[in-house]
Amino acid sequence: MALPVANPEAAGTAPHDDVERIEIDVLLEAIYRRYGFDFREYAHASLKRRLWRRLHSVSGLQERVLHDPECMERLLLDLSINVTAMFRDPSFYVAFREKVVPLLRTYPFTRIWNAGCSTGEEVYSLAILLAEEGVYDRARIYATDINAEVLARAKAGVFPLDRMREYTANYLRAGGKTAFSEYYVAAYDGARFSPSLVENVVFAQHNLVSDRKFNDFNVVICRNVMIYFDRSLQARVHGLFYESLERLGVLALGHKETIRFSPFASAYEELDPSERLYRKVR
Repeated sequence: MALPVANPEAAGTAPHDDVERIEIDVLLEAIYRRYGFDFREYAHASLKRRLWRRLHSVSGLQERVLHDPECMERLLLDLSINVTAMFRDPSFYVAFREKVVPLLRTYPFTRIWNAGCSTGEEVYSLAILLAEEGVYDRARIYATDINAEVLARAKAGVFPLDRMREYTANYLRAGGKTAFSEYYVAAYDGARFSPSLVENVVFAQHNLVSDRKFNDFNVVICRNVMIYFDRSLQARVHGLFYESLERLGVLALGHKETIRFSPFASAYEELDPSERLYRKVR
């Protein structure tokens, strides 16, 4: 006697996109159980693009990832978001100088969390800005990312020499106060930035999805990271930032991100809405 089929899709007629989504969900669950990296609530479209860079068969990738940690390390580079530049969005840094630095001057010591710091361009940009404004010596920047390999590159402070013209233009538009070339020396095809810029920086691995609060901060900067999360994960991360910020602390997001639809929107006032700078008031 043949068993009844309640759902035709369960009998192998599911559309290709549905099957592909199931494969991706299974892969992400396997990664979480095997390695502890949780990408299960990342935006599906972004994950799909990044997975297809690595292999055209998701099911084939699953077997390799489970049994080959080196394959997982390479995949982690694809899945984690590493698009960055020094003084990216110069208008943000202008607003930070004008709206946030005066607040930092009122503190005897400042703790800043740069979450999702990637290869460190934003960290060095922030350090330069704080040094030029005279507040770096009494500040500590905690630069975190899920990916140990990009953190190692951030610590090294060597960036492509052929991007220095772009970075110099960004720096000047961001209100830079000296010659940008004073901050680095050319070494072959790289630009090595001064180690003094990271004397007050702590680089550490941290997973926004699964790790908890680890300190109290006056500023949390997380720009262009949460756009890759789905709505529920964004809400959880906003909760983490809310817990981590001291009262009257500043939250900085990317241009395509907002606090507006999060459960914590009423706890902040806008310092600069166009540059996504918010101040925790309750």
